[in-house]
Amino acid sequence: MQPQALYDILKDRRSINLRDLRPDPIAPMCLEQMLEAANWAPSHGHTEPWRFTVFAGEARHTLGEVFAEAYRLVTPAERVDEAVMAFTRDRVLLAPVWISIGMEPDAVKKMPEWEEISAVAIAVHNMHLMAYSLGLGCKWSSGATSRHLHVAQFLGLQPPAQLLGFLYVGKPAKAWPTGQRRPMADKVQWMVDERRQLCNPEGAQSGKQANAMRGEVR
Repeated sequence: MQPQALYDILKDRRSINLRDLRPDPIAPMCLEQMLEAANWAPSHGHTEPWRFTVFAGEARHTLGEVFAEAYRLVTPAERVDEAVMAFTRDRVLLAPVWISIGMEPDAVKKMPEWEEISAVAIAVHNMHLMAYSLGLGCKWSSGATSRHLHVAQFLGLQPPAQLLGFLYVGKPAKAWPTGQRRPMADKVQWMVDERRQLCNPEGAQSGKQANAMRGEVR
């Protein structure tokens, strides 16, 4: 793969809002490709702590009921809003697929929790990138109901395992959005004698392409 091609995939990936997805079903093969991409994330000690559950079709109704109950549990009784509860339950139908994001630490190797969570986050990013390459949109939802203990127990995630949210997936209903980032130069310190030219191994980008990747060619 040419470096510019990989860079473009990384740069053009976007998180797509739930209301900007179509309800069309997603082919199981696409979901399997996303999950296989997730499985190649790095993890310290090869713990592979990511755990996923895929909800599609009628199974989403059950998930919606679990979300609604989580909303009731997390909200003081005097503030429970039936309309909000109904939306919390029914929003699962706005995307054809929901994938729970769980972290189950290795019971023997006992790596630091932050490393296990980081490994899961990389796995989810791999899924997201694969989804984009397949023409699919998705977003990591991590609100209170998406991470509630009631939902985690429904999924079979018992402490010290954690529920980190859900990745919802669908075909975009609108034009693919563009993104912006602040200059990388504002976020990096260089502790070197000199800034060397980007490496150019055999088959890699030209100098012009490298400059474009650094934002120096307009």
